[in-house]
Amino acid sequence: MTLHAVDLIRKKRDGEALSAEEIRFVVEGAARETIPEEQLSAWLMAVFLRGLSLAELDTLTTAMRYSGEVLDHQGDGRRTVDKHSTGGVGDKTSFLVAPIAAAAGLADPMISGRALGHTGGTLDKLESIPGYRTHLSLDEMRGVIAKCGCCIVGQTNNLVPADRKLYSLRDRTATVESPYLICASIMSKKLAAGLDALVIDVKAGSGAFLRDESESAYLAALMVETGERAGTRTVAIQTDMSQPLGRFAGNWVEIQESLALLGNQRHRLSEDCREVSLVLAGWMIYLGGKARSAEAGRGIAEEKLADGSALRIFREMVAAQGGDLAALDAGAAFHAPRFRRRFCAERSGFFSACNCTGVGWAVQRLGAGREQAGEPVEAQAGLEMHVKLGDKVESGQPLVTLFTEDEALFAEPEHLLRAAITIADEPIDPPTLIRQVINADNKNKFLKPAGHKYD
Repeated sequence: MTLHAVDLIRKKRDGEALSAEEIRFVVEGAARETIPEEQLSAWLMAVFLRGLSLAELDTLTTAMRYSGEVLDHQGDGRRTVDKHSTGGVGDKTSFLVAPIAAAAGLADPMISGRALGHTGGTLDKLESIPGYRTHLSLDEMRGVIAKCGCCIVGQTNNLVPADRKLYSLRDRTATVESPYLICASIMSKKLAAGLDALVIDVKAGSGAFLRDESESAYLAALMVETGERAGTRTVAIQTDMSQPLGRFAGNWVEIQESLALLGNQRHRLSEDCREVSLVLAGWMIYLGGKARSAEAGRGIAEEKLADGSALRIFREMVAAQGGDLAALDAGAAFHAPRFRRRFCAERSGFFSACNCTGVGWAVQRLGAGREQAGEPVEAQAGLEMHVKLGDKVESGQPLVTLFTEDEALFAEPEHLLRAAITIADEPIDPPTLIRQVINADNKNKFLKPAGHKYD
């Protein structure tokens, strides 16, 4: 029977389930570019509106995973683990957990993405290091992992090509927030990397793609279910994204903050990023068989920061992927922004609420992100937070410092920050950083919550 894309769009639009053959047809059409973009876009919107069953999602993820080449780590003597974040503002944990895991004797082939919507892109941040190559062949990836224990790269042309096409369309078609499309995109890439174990940082709060905690937990359970079906031990950690993670958000500024954290330098405003990184790395070390528990793994992770081994491996990885270590040594001065501006409190009180998505868009509008796929980003652009939720502030006190290469770009970010930051009379308790852990044992209670919008 001949399949036609328009029939499958109509079928999913009308709420019917697609067969495995039909889903594989769409995935192959995306990978080989035999289905036009307008039809792929319509199919994505139909999935966004109607959702997928667990069987459909499993088929979609598996078809995307095998739409190109896959990595094989058999024989290298190390268990392969990885971490993924569902996206946030100031989220730089990848730069910590990958070298920590490698320092603990594991291998981490981390395949990352670019800025999407209001969230920053791991690859964009790494490319602020002169010479750093985010596109390696599979053989080059294996070589870097053999030497350093980890690599952080983008998709190759032959690795999950279906996702590369669909990922680029989601940002342009307002279909980013679908838990099914997020799950399939993330898990197809991660499973194609040949992982033994995966830890997923699922964000909840005002800066997450899925802001509601129950929706975020639903996404986490979907990914755990998908990973476990594929034979990869998978755990999801639901973490707070109601404010930027750490002290900085942008490109080069996040690399600098990561280097400080890898060097075991402590700063009050970076403690949340440090803690999330240690928790994630602890689970990776545990699932990778290097610790008897996640808590013991966290202790090992902290040791790898204290003894300098994680920082050494990060530098080795940067050099192995062509990055200029002299730029790292030059620090903040290397990509010093042409223009800085302070955003100050208009009244005294307490920093009580933050629309973190608004802060993310402010970072993007400063030049750190992109409006459309393929647009360049500025290494220098970003911002520095001077407060955390719950802090007492005085009128005129700097809350944020903005960085940009174009002074004309300040106006919109300032408007966004004014709407995003709330100063109130009464203090609040700081948000809970680690909300819950979702694993193979408890995932089912999150997959079908009563009255859930995705039922």
